[in-house]
Amino acid sequence: MNEKQLYKYAFGLALFTIVYNVLEAVFALYFGAEDESLSLFGFGIDSLIEVISGLGIAHMVIRIRQNPVSNRDNFERTALRITGISFYLFTAGLILSAIVTFVEGHKPETTFWGIVISLISIAFMWALIWGKTYVGKRLNSEAILADAACSRTCVYMSLVLLASSGIYALTQWPFIDGIGALGLAVFSFTEGRECFEKAKSNQLCGCGCSCKD
Repeated sequence: MNEKQLYKYAFGLALFTIVYNVLEAVFALYFGAEDESLSLFGFGIDSLIEVISGLGIAHMVIRIRQNPVSNRDNFERTALRITGISFYLFTAGLILSAIVTFVEGHKPETTFWGIVISLISIAFMWALIWGKTYVGKRLNSEAILADAACSRTCVYMSLVLLASSGIYALTQWPFIDGIGALGLAVFSFTEGRECFEKAKSNQLCGCGCSCKD
């Protein structure tokens, strides 16, 4: 593929990420509420927040296609701040909800859909990471490679959902759903902090990589 085709591929991956997160949110929120699973419902809210982040990434691809050495613009910084605030609010909500489930001894009706959705998410996220890494290397774009690296957090959150859902399915231990929600809260807080760090600078990724403009 030539450079023009690679940028189209990168933009297509960004759009696909947005559409996928919308669909994932719909199913996770529905089945999370239906099955009374806090971790699955929380996973759905995270997917909604990722849609906002995805809009910023799609805009980033357009920006670097026009000028590969340009810095993050106001649209991206605003999207990052909104995403960061959303993650912080989400973290607080997860912690409070988990405390309530512990006190009340609440347990899900089933975690079957948590297992199914987490497995699908892991497969799709790894495919997206591979695709973003592929195009990032060929365009020699640190911005796209940084986005691919930061997408790993979505895989980790899927693994938390899979672990909590799987353990509950095997043991019926009532507290594991709340523990899974707290696990999501840890990653959510980290993502929120990274969003604000990126919004304040031209650092490409706050997830541990050293890539910079």
